[in-house]
This record gives sequence, structure tokens and C-alpha cells, in this order.
Amino acid sequence: MDAVFETDIGVFNYRVAGVWIQDGHVLLHKSVIDNHWALPGGRVEITEESQKALNREFQEELGIDVQVQRLLWSVENFFNFNGNDFHEIGFYYQVSFKDDYKFSTEEFYGMEGDHLIYKWIPIDDLYKLSLQPEFLKAEIKDIPMNPKHIVVKG
Repeated sequence: MDAVFETDIGVFNYRVAGVWIQDGHVLLHKSVIDNHWALPGGRVEITEESQKALNREFQEELGIDVQVQRLLWSVENFFNFNGNDFHEIGFYYQVSFKDDYKFSTEEFYGMEGDHLIYKWIPIDDLYKLSLQPEFLKAEIKDIPMNPKHIVVKG
């Protein structure tokens, strides 16, 4: 069971995301019906460790095992999506592929069908995108040496 619940005033969500950078590109995904991009990841299940959840999400979505390296950001994200107010707690980890990974700059679909589009985006082009949360546009260009706590109020 995912660590997400709805109340009278909003939705609480516990999410993990992976920052996978390769050759000056970062892997992003978006729903085919949305305009904004995000880092791959997903919801943490009740009683699941965040790093294991992230590896599970990459396995489910892309069929690969990633090496979860280190925590980059813990994020309190407050935003409205589809008319619902969200309070999201997110852990953003640096990840890499355990083996050699040949990437392409072409869009592709994952293991779960054609509802999520994945693409390797040049880091220098992030400013051109609608990327959520917005702080990622600047932070991905300057990965912190130590974890940072960030509060986003959208």
C-alpha cells in the first residue's frame, strides 16, 4: 500500500525520485497527458525503505536495477495538481545504472506501457522545460556535496 492519503484539505504523498545523470543529460519522464516533466520515481509503500522503493520503481518502470548512491535533497513540496492541494515529502537520490548503459536522446516508453514518456534531456536545456518541482532546474546543474533540505511552496 502506497504512503499516500487524502483528507478534507488535501493529499499527503511520500515520493522518491532518482537523479540519473549521464554524459551531461538527466533522465526525465512525463505523462502523455501532462505538459510538465519530472524525475523518475514514485510512491513509497508503507513499511518500505526509501532507497528500496526507488530501486523498485526503476525496476517496475524501466526494467532495470539502479545503484542508489546518495541522498541529494529532502523536499517538502506544497502544490496544486488537478484541483487538489498536495503536501508531498520527497527524497531525491543520485542514481546510476549498475552496468554500462547506452542511452539515446530519443523519447521512449517504459515497461508500464505508453502512458509515461522518458527522455534524456541535456542539463543545459532544463530551463526550456516545464520541470516539477521547479527548483530542480538550478539544483541539477550544481549537485550538492551534502544533502539539502528544500521547501517548495507552489
